[in-house]
Amino acid sequence: MNRKLLALPIVVGLMTPVLAACGSGSGSGDDGKAIVFGTTDEFHITPQAPAPLDPVTGYDIQSWNVFYNTFQTLLRYPRSGTDPEPEAAKECHFADGLGEQYRCTLRDGLEFSNGHALTSKDVKFSIDRMLAIKDENGPYSLLTNVDKVETPDDATVVFHLKDPDATFPYKLATPAAAIVDSEVYDPKKQHAGFDIVGSGPYQLDSFKEGDSAVFTKNPHYKGTIKLNNSKIELKFFKNSTDMEKALKAGDIDVMNRTMTPDQLNSLNISTDSNIKLTETAGTEIRYLVFNTADPVVKQKAVREAFAQIVDRQAITRDVYKRTTEPLYSMVPAGITAHATSFYNTYGEPSVPKARKVLKEANITTPVELTLSYTTEHYGEATKAEFELLKKQLDASGLFKIKLQPVADWHAYTDAGRKHSYQVYGMGWFPDFPDPDNYVAPFLAKDNFLELAYANPQIQNQLINSTRQKTQRSATFPDFTAVQNIIASDVPMLPMWQGKQYLAARSDITGTEWTLNASSTTQFWELGRGVTG
Repeated sequence: MNRKLLALPIVVGLMTPVLAACGSGSGSGDDGKAIVFGTTDEFHITPQAPAPLDPVTGYDIQSWNVFYNTFQTLLRYPRSGTDPEPEAAKECHFADGLGEQYRCTLRDGLEFSNGHALTSKDVKFSIDRMLAIKDENGPYSLLTNVDKVETPDDATVVFHLKDPDATFPYKLATPAAAIVDSEVYDPKKQHAGFDIVGSGPYQLDSFKEGDSAVFTKNPHYKGTIKLNNSKIELKFFKNSTDMEKALKAGDIDVMNRTMTPDQLNSLNISTDSNIKLTETAGTEIRYLVFNTADPVVKQKAVREAFAQIVDRQAITRDVYKRTTEPLYSMVPAGITAHATSFYNTYGEPSVPKARKVLKEANITTPVELTLSYTTEHYGEATKAEFELLKKQLDASGLFKIKLQPVADWHAYTDAGRKHSYQVYGMGWFPDFPDPDNYVAPFLAKDNFLELAYANPQIQNQLINSTRQKTQRSATFPDFTAVQNIIASDVPMLPMWQGKQYLAARSDITGTEWTLNASSTTQFWELGRGVTG
């Protein structure tokens, strides 16, 4: 059974859905029984990642799935709309006309899950700690515009920014600004192990590496979220096949990340009344990163010819079975200022055009390149995607491609930042629904990829210009210019844009609200209703 949630191509927030199937039910009940949520995500303690559940270390979708449910932020996104609303704060506003000072007042009586009082000092501690530790795998780059944080009293927090930033409230609604207990977390080092002390709607009761994690309702929580259940069990699976079997057997109630395209299509046409598939618009993107410090890749003509050959339509059709859409810009459809710059620049795939580009640059063919990808993080279809990429490029006669799969996610990202790859694949789940979040994390001075490529116009002019505009529609010209520069210089190559899917037993309610605009999971929306 399939239910689709339709969305118009406008700024994507937590959109009010339109249901096109039966059994949506909003009357969720809580019988005290855990709702078991299946995932192929993995959390491991390693020397490179000793603290997988510390907000300073996690900047990926699986970590944020946990953080959104266990930590509070001053602001959060509502069910519908894109403007952050108060959560741990009862009110926030820019306190000056320049957009350089942001002030928040906390709710009364806030407490962490251990019963400790939460005050403005904990908020300041959390921001200062994020910036002090500056973990290379963490989201500190979202907060680097913070100059200092002041706490005039226990209920007031004042952020002083280095430069005007209209997107700052959006950033305060992400786990980069998760509030941690200053009596528990060390100000200068990671909080190792599987332990969480937050003030969010859930507390983490247990974590068995490679098996399961149990979250229960936090009795100390004071915020705006209404829980439709009192217990969530996160069940970890090695592969999506075993996860689907568990769902059909009734051993789990819900599954999300990561399902294969074949599974999604099978569930879409299934007549099994016990299982329902929910589809929503998504703003996840996949892209390739070009290491412009590499002797071969630094030649712009090589990157242009590569972009001229890649057939996105074939990849979304043959690998992803139309569960994704071709993407021609780093800013996806559904986000303000989206443009189709790569299509405008390169048009349809063309080997003759690519050959001409290389010939005019006096580049000998075939160009030998290694394409690297992770086998752990983005699902089982990634391997097939890169195999088809290799086939397309090799078939042109202009490239000779070698594939390099990498199993360990942290080793993979570390190598990318160290410029160890020529070309490598990455994905992006947005921190917040604004075009800034598809530009600054990759192209600002403190970008998390640590790209060898740097464009002064983007870094010094265009990003700053967009952040001074509180009316986001006024940013169109600047963001269009950024997208056109990326298409011209090709430091990255956008590949496809994903949709969001969640499969659940028919008695589970709230699935239409469970995945937010960042593809993160809001456990509190899930409830248990009537089967069928």
